[in-house]
Amino acid sequence: MLRRTLLIGAASLACATASHAADATTEARLSAERWLALVDVGDYAASWQQAGALFKGAMDAERWTRSVSAVRGPLGALRQRKDKSADAQQTLPGLPDGQYAVLAYDSAFANKAAAVETVTLVKEPDGAWRVIGYFIR
Repeated sequence: MLRRTLLIGAASLACATASHAADATTEARLSAERWLALVDVGDYAASWQQAGALFKGAMDAERWTRSVSAVRGPLGALRQRKDKSADAQQTLPGLPDGQYAVLAYDSAFANKAAAVETVTLVKEPDGAWRVIGYFIR
């Protein structure tokens, strides 16, 4: 009987952990989508303002605007974006331990039929999920 109770307890803990990770990535995805909407319309200054402290510490608004314009501009308008993956992480290379979400999207643009956008977010001390990384390949 004790063994069955332990197994049920372990299964419950695993489900709770998976549920917590799913909740975290859901919250992070909503934040990422709001942030991506700014990038999609070319409001790069606002996307920098909405980004996380690690992002802002790595590059100023002017450099971000130049960089993202050079990458996104030639791609043309966004045609489609679909969820590809969402991973909750506690550690990422080169970053302090924390609550992170790494989200990937299959995307299509006017001038690039297939791309993968990766957005990395961190849950900041105020509880908000904010973007700290954005890559297109």
